[in-house]
Amino acid sequence: MPAVTPHLFVPTGQRPVRAKARQLSAATQVIPHSHAWAQMSISTTGVIRLSVPTGTYIVPPSRAVWIPPEVEHTVTMVEDADLRTLYFHQPAGCCGPGVPPGEEEPWRRCRVLHVSELLRALVREMPSVPDDVALPAEALRREALLSALILEEMRTAHAVRLGVDLPRDKRLRALCEAVLADPTRHETLDGWARDTGASPRTVARLFRQELGSTFSQWRQQVILAKAVALAAGRRPINQIAAELGYNSPSAFSAMVRRAVGMSPARFLGAQQG
Repeated sequence: MPAVTPHLFVPTGQRPVRAKARQLSAATQVIPHSHAWAQMSISTTGVIRLSVPTGTYIVPPSRAVWIPPEVEHTVTMVEDADLRTLYFHQPAGCCGPGVPPGEEEPWRRCRVLHVSELLRALVREMPSVPDDVALPAEALRREALLSALILEEMRTAHAVRLGVDLPRDKRLRALCEAVLADPTRHETLDGWARDTGASPRTVARLFRQELGSTFSQWRQQVILAKAVALAAGRRPINQIAAELGYNSPSAFSAMVRRAVGMSPARFLGAQQG
């Protein structure tokens, strides 16, 4: 489906944060599009996947993804989702939720943010009325107060590495998309390389050239992102480990500790909000 009437929710200096709300079913995809303003996508229920030319982000309800202006993106519902989209006015040359000039650089890239209970509540309370419907003065005053609190919460929210980088090379891109769809189909690079008709050595070289990592390091990020999506459904850690191809919860726990420096209970518990 196309992006739904973004021109009716344009943020301005007078209304710097605008909100849209949609209930979308699993597998719905919003086709590639971009905006002149910044955007934050959050699902208050259900998991979404947001893809940009250089990567993909799997976002559960406890997280949100920030998209700078003019970045083409596609949003896919992994599950039935209550999708909330916030649009942010960005003054000329500025980027971010009203941060000082010296702190803008991280906001010029897509980033996943932790969503506090307060931020989630503020997003839900934002009016999602399009521009062709007049808001009374009291509603506009309340929107302004909510907007100021949302910007403050975003400035203090910590970023979480839940993105999976994607290559530009078409052969490698096809392999990466296949791993994202089913990361447990093969355990080794040899199996994935056979699917593409390329040699493991060629695929390994492309990973180093295109993504600056080994296949194992990249696939680990996919596994972590999938674990986040499964945890959002309140699945126990032993079931998550089994679904991701680990023979035991302890082996899965060891991988998570190496990757993020904390236990799965803490890491995935935080994901579940």
